[in-house]
Amino acid sequence: MMPFHRTCKEVTALVIAREDRMLSWRDRLAVRMHMTICAACPTFERQILTLHNAMKQWRNYEKSNGADDQWRRES
Repeated sequence: MMPFHRTCKEVTALVIAREDRMLSWRDRLAVRMHMTICAACPTFERQILTLHNAMKQWRNYEKSNGADDQWRRES
């Protein structure tokens, strides 16, 4: 087995883990190498990034507009 070869299952787990922690240089290299030869994993990565950005925008929207307080008043 090649030292940086990872399966799609391993790479998707690393992409998700990358949201919470810094990956080792070996894992980052393995993910990058896998992404060059796989068609599905880059799509999954884009979806994760889209979800991450959407949640970030939603949190910022709630903070700036007081949406949580407004909802409580309407209930």
